[in-house]
Amino acid sequence: MAKGFGLGRGLDALIDTEHVITNGSSSINEVELSAISPNPNQPRTHFDEEALEELATSIRELGVISPITLRKNEDDTYQIIAGERRYRAAKKVGLKTIPAYIKTAADEQVMEMALIENIQREDLNAIEIALTYQRLMDEYSLTQERMSQRVGKKRATIANYLRLLRLPAEIQMGITEHKIDMGHARALLGTDNPANQLDIYKRILNEGLSVRKVEEIVRDESDKQQTKPENQVRKLPEYAQLQQRLSDLFETKVQFNCNDKGKGKISIPFANDGELAKIMEKLDSINDRT
Repeated sequence: MAKGFGLGRGLDALIDTEHVITNGSSSINEVELSAISPNPNQPRTHFDEEALEELATSIRELGVISPITLRKNEDDTYQIIAGERRYRAAKKVGLKTIPAYIKTAADEQVMEMALIENIQREDLNAIEIALTYQRLMDEYSLTQERMSQRVGKKRATIANYLRLLRLPAEIQMGITEHKIDMGHARALLGTDNPANQLDIYKRILNEGLSVRKVEEIVRDESDKQQTKPENQVRKLPEYAQLQQRLSDLFETKVQFNCNDKGKGKISIPFANDGELAKIMEKLDSINDRT
């Protein structure tokens, strides 16, 4: 007889389950592997074969210790919400059944649960997380603020992940393959020039640059751009006043560059997630008043 135990805080604490009907979520059910199919919207896109083989070896010796989470379909089959690695490893071992929690949930909630479960286990790379955030926001018309509330992450954290999708494809692949980490990627976002980003990325790979060194390189590149004649600020009083007003509003030294043709750029620098969050709050308050 299966021994029952609760899920704890985990997914239930982070997902808005007001309209979710759960069946058997306080006990474990043995479900036939032949009746289970993977989730086509699984956030995780890469499964390391070596790690999967290690998990299969563990399951062969000890069985499946942690139940997977499934959604029951109308035809009495099941779709994986969380635990595809354990499902794949169990199939490798040749198991006929696997312990599982059964939930009834909408597509949106399935995607959220799968995302959160993978994040909690640190199973996703940064690009997979960013793509899942973007997909949820696009498909269900969620703002960053609403996304933040649903998955229990700070809005600034979500914004930082989404910014990674602005990087060239080669760099995104490098993040996926763990050639560079999140710190390097965020430093590369300090320049919005794709060619510069790729040049610095290749230097990271060839020279083993630290995050701090990448930040220095990006900062030097930015300083060079600002000293070019075409980017010189017009020395007009109203521009200086506008720059000061923006700096006061965002509580940081706003950069205001404009050439003789009227083309320019406003840059709002920030040093950490906290400062970015304050800038976003200011923008939200402005938007609410308009």
